[in-house]
Amino acid sequence: MHVLNEWTALACEELGIDPARVDRDKILDLTKEVAHGVARPAAPLTAYLLGLAQGAGTASDDAVEKLITLAKNWGQATSETLTDS
Repeated sequence: MHVLNEWTALACEELGIDPARVDRDKILDLTKEVAHGVARPAAPLTAYLLGLAQGAGTASDDAVEKLITLAKNWGQATSETLTDS
């Protein structure tokens, strides 16, 4: 995890973010669930969308948990949507 610590610190410095505000483990858990439950390319996209929502002030306090739940239920949600028509 040493590389992740260094990368997080450098990226935060570059972006003007206080590293103490970044819950890296939570974001890694989110991207893992999205990559496995939805599709690998959806993981960085989801992290980016979450960042946009955070920056815009529209992300709820439990946004990460909601996205993890969406990813875990993706297969069921999409099969229900496909069979509803």
